[in-house]
Amino acid sequence: MSSPDTRNPDADLSGRGGRGGGQRPDPRDLAQLDSHPVSLRRVAALFAPYRLQLGLVMALIAATSAVGLAIPFLTRRIIDEAIPQRDGALLALLVGGMLAVTVVGAVLGVLQTWLSTTIGQRVMHTLRSRVFGHLQRQSLDFFTRTRGGEVQSRLINDIAGMQNVVTTAATSSASNVTAAVGTAVAMAALSWRLSLLSLVVLPPAIWLTRKVGTMRRDVTARRQRAVAGLHAQVEESLSVSGVLLGKTLGAGPALTKRFTTSSAGLLSLEVAAQLAGRWRMATTSIVFAAIPALIYLFGGHPATSGGMSIGTLVAFTALQAGLFRPLMGVLNVGVQVTGSMALFSRIFEYLDLPVEIDDPSVPAEVDPEGLSGHLRFTEVGFRYRGADRDALNGITLEVPAGTHLALVGLTGSGKSTLAALVARLHDPTSGVVSIDGVDLRLLPLQTLARVVGVVSQETYLLHASIADNLRYARPEATDDELVEACRAAQIHDVIMALPDRYETVVGARGYRFSGGEKQRLAIARTLLRDPRVLVLDEATSALDNSTEAAVQQALETLSRGRTTLTIAHRLSTVRDADQIAVLESGRIVELGDHAGLAVAGGSYGRLLRAEHVREPELTAVS
Repeated sequence: MSSPDTRNPDADLSGRGGRGGGQRPDPRDLAQLDSHPVSLRRVAALFAPYRLQLGLVMALIAATSAVGLAIPFLTRRIIDEAIPQRDGALLALLVGGMLAVTVVGAVLGVLQTWLSTTIGQRVMHTLRSRVFGHLQRQSLDFFTRTRGGEVQSRLINDIAGMQNVVTTAATSSASNVTAAVGTAVAMAALSWRLSLLSLVVLPPAIWLTRKVGTMRRDVTARRQRAVAGLHAQVEESLSVSGVLLGKTLGAGPALTKRFTTSSAGLLSLEVAAQLAGRWRMATTSIVFAAIPALIYLFGGHPATSGGMSIGTLVAFTALQAGLFRPLMGVLNVGVQVTGSMALFSRIFEYLDLPVEIDDPSVPAEVDPEGLSGHLRFTEVGFRYRGADRDALNGITLEVPAGTHLALVGLTGSGKSTLAALVARLHDPTSGVVSIDGVDLRLLPLQTLARVVGVVSQETYLLHASIADNLRYARPEATDDELVEACRAAQIHDVIMALPDRYETVVGARGYRFSGGEKQRLAIARTLLRDPRVLVLDEATSALDNSTEAAVQQALETLSRGRTTLTIAHRLSTVRDADQIAVLESGRIVELGDHAGLAVAGGSYGRLLRAEHVREPELTAVS
């Protein structure tokens, strides 16, 4: 995967390189297109619904360029005819024509901007929604191997850059082409001699400007990398988690020193970038002054003027001054196309990701309300991507409806992996996991989410009100149902003691609440879904004894009458389970109830003895 884009904010119309001189495609764009090629046909398909609007935009661009060319010809008549002949009526007519041309050009420009922006925003909306929806369908494995910033960059920055392709890059390219061609034709019509002079003078002027622009792009790119590094340090060090880590490790002075060093490095790059920008402006100013001067010299000299009128000379100079910028834009079209296609490549790369866990093509006809919750694992095996051994191997288990199965074992034994298969966060690489005899892979994902509820050790709360967090599980839940769920989860009284009660904003990732309170909110959220099967993934492992007792009571309420799988951290919490499965290296080595396994003297007995040794030590320390 490519890293998030940290490109130059002074980017040219394609979003790549510095304006007015980035004639070489960005190597990162070329690498992206090489890794994930994009066809023009696929890009064109995005704009197919807007053919008529795009055609109108092109017509407006051509009309705007044509209208703008009238002003130099009107100027010539004013200088050569109206003023020398003191013809007030003609002067008023020509001046009125100039104003009318300006007004018409401005109106056409506004219409063009409105149309192109509307098209760009609609295409961007469609792509953004498609990418978001497609990413929602990706497996958990995708998000564990992909940086969160990478996903955000493609979903927001790249798609926003794509919109710029339509509203700016494409329209400006078309405008530059029509303006350059139209201006060249008008210049030739005014004076073929001065047009030949322009052919000699323009190439070295363009070369000089592009050379300075390239220098500025290189300096600015280094500056942007330094700025990106500085932003990363701020994000890492001054977020809630970063501050907590820094304070608890006493890393504040070291972080400050690191930031100061990075800031000092940015200082020299900022100065260099400003100087490069000044050189670019100076070069452009020299070019804009030198070319008209040469034209005046050539057109005003008796030996070379060919009897040219003053009005023609002034009109030609005005036309020539308007040729330089669109011509530079035409020369940069290749870079713009490459940069734009690279943006589409990055977006399509996500859209082309295969969906590993998807709705079945022919789903089983099952009423979620009619399922009892009888779980069965039949010769289940699973291996993580890139792993050299199976995480699960030959798991066969029966969990009758309404019973409680506890999964115990050392870290890495496969407990969480087995539980994740029930929620279909992964699919088994072999074997079958079924509910009431129906393979989970034949159930629509929405149906499975209604049947299986999960409460994990990592409780995630949205930066929203408590009520909104609870309704995330069931948007149509009433206020009374929220209260009922929170009472069952033993969190209602805590909520009512808050100033805004259920409208209290929980804060980023729930930092306003303790670990036990967050867990009970998660339990209340799961209660609202009323699942037939419940997966408790070490839901109390990070809590102290007193908090664990309160949460455990809420969990008992939650699991009552449901098929429950508990991944046990403390064996004392699963003594009453109907079945206890002991896992080692992805296999079930023991299966039975607490009493039977405790006296068998096997793996479960060793785990019990190890826990009895730890608990007195923890009590002594506390």
